[in-house]
Amino acid sequence: MRPAQIIRILVISSLVGLAAGGAGLGRAEAGQDAGASALRAGKNLIPTPVYPAAEDERILALFKGLRVADVVDGLDAAGLQGIGPMDPSIHPLWRDTQTFAHRFAGIAVTARYVPTQAPPAGKMTSEAYDAWAGDWYDKRSSEAFADLIRKGTALVIEDAPGADVGSIGSYNILEWKSLGCVGVVTGATARDTDEIILERVPLYFKEPGRGIRPGRNELESVNRPVVCGGALVVPGDVVVADGDGVVVVPRARAEAVARYARQIMESDQDGRRGLYKKLGLKDDASVRK
Repeated sequence: MRPAQIIRILVISSLVGLAAGGAGLGRAEAGQDAGASALRAGKNLIPTPVYPAAEDERILALFKGLRVADVVDGLDAAGLQGIGPMDPSIHPLWRDTQTFAHRFAGIAVTARYVPTQAPPAGKMTSEAYDAWAGDWYDKRSSEAFADLIRKGTALVIEDAPGADVGSIGSYNILEWKSLGCVGVVTGATARDTDEIILERVPLYFKEPGRGIRPGRNELESVNRPVVCGGALVVPGDVVVADGDGVVVVPRARAEAVARYARQIMESDQDGRRGLYKKLGLKDDASVRK
């Protein structure tokens, strides 16, 4: 083969390679553009696991009667030190030191309310205001999560921080209880607190909030991971609450945590039962098996 022919072949090969490389680069850039477009539209990166009701009931049976302190010890033993406890500012609205009716263990269903960017109602007639508020409840700040509540549900609500709003009140919390909710937790506020105390629905919150949701917040998501009291809550996690506050147990480690926590609680009960007898104290709900 003559030198000139060799040169022509090399040049052609180079051009073909450049073309192929350019096409590959173009495809890569197109793929990147498509991926960026999908992300720009919003994407949830933490999946929401779904468990059958029977499995939820089985897990909850493992946590029956366990205290927050026992569960925190169980988390420590499982290698999850510092993971799960909510900030101590999330506290029970009321306490029952006779039967511990304020305590609960439940399976997390979550909701997230965010501050609104929509303008307030402004001055209008009572009829117009009622219509405006009703429309807001229907379209912006509903309780769509209520459809997910079943026996053993712990409803966890992340709400608009700093808003003087009562997303939780005496009517809806009682309705949630009727659907099977065992307790409600929010990192923010609730209203009608006197009535909720009388209703004896377990509520753990930060402080009272007086206003209604219209004009103040909007429902951003249902049954997605939320942050409450500084703790991550993934739907399906186990939520335990008592006078010491609230702790969240990642579902994947729930059985191991419950086993160790049970040992701690039973050992504590046995020891204190002996001290009760020595001191002449009558047994109470905290030492009875």
